[in-house]
Amino acid sequence: MARNAKGIKTLIRLSKFNVDEKRRVLTSLQTAEDQILADIDHAEHRLIEEQKIAAADATGVGYLYGAYHRAWRDHRNEQDRALLNVRAQIEAARDDLAEAYRELKTYEVTQANREKQEREEADRKEQIFLDEVGMTQFRRREEAASEG
Repeated sequence: MARNAKGIKTLIRLSKFNVDEKRRVLTSLQTAEDQILADIDHAEHRLIEEQKIAAADATGVGYLYGAYHRAWRDHRNEQDRALLNVRAQIEAARDDLAEAYRELKTYEVTQANREKQEREEADRKEQIFLDEVGMTQFRRREEAASEG
């Protein structure tokens, strides 16, 4: 039983490491998502500024706004694709993390059940021993009483 306990404890330790690694991956992907969202927000603000500048000077800078807007739109489409991609990766990472966590919990429950069985077995053996001691003392008292 001790050998099995050592094996399950190793599996638990490895599973905890696996869960931690999956959490790190998920956190990294969420950070990437936050960065993309911040970039999109920054680009939106920049577009509004450029629109104001172009409206204020239609003859000078304004005629270049069309090219800027096309480039901005292409960049925005690229950011949207990147956002969809990272969100799909986040979903997959969440599924991986959930699976790793379920595996860890399975090992932990198995270990807890084994420990409970070992305690129950030890308690049973102790009770048998105490019963034997009690019976021996009872017999000695009975023998002493019948002799005396």
